[in-house]
Amino acid sequence: MARSPARGGNAPSLALWLALAAIVILADQVTKTLILGAFQYGDTQPVTSFFNIVRAHNSGAAFSFLAGASGWQRWFFAGLGLVASIFIVWMMRSHPTQRLFCFAVSMIMGGALGNVIDRLLHGYVVDFLQFRFGFLSPLFQGGYFPAFNLADSAITLGAICLILDEILRVRRAG
Repeated sequence: MARSPARGGNAPSLALWLALAAIVILADQVTKTLILGAFQYGDTQPVTSFFNIVRAHNSGAAFSFLAGASGWQRWFFAGLGLVASIFIVWMMRSHPTQRLFCFAVSMIMGGALGNVIDRLLHGYVVDFLQFRFGFLSPLFQGGYFPAFNLADSAITLGAICLILDEILRVRRAG
């Protein structure tokens, strides 16, 4: 699928997008280091009636997918994150004028690499943000959404921006 150039000005350099991904990685790793230093596995600190800081370990992927596997998933997900990052850099180089697109994939790459670092260092991803909403009770026990981290948040923001970028691209083409 060919992407049309964005309107206006020069494209930011690849270095800017890589720096953004590096900031995501740094923020993610700093927060996880703080959690590892301050909390024991399973500890919970309520912040509000709907938000807790917790220390959880996820050896799987999103929503603990494959967490119960025999250990191969650690290397599979680490390798997948590295391959995805190489592909993302290629995509950013191929579409440098697509600012929203490059922002989105930079966020995804930063988040993916933040979680890859955890998998390589610990064998699991450190999660610490936990939200509880009553309407989630039919899906999640007690209404607790699975714990997540800043890397996961960056990946989610990147995915939302990719969807928005595609919607805007289709509208411009139509």
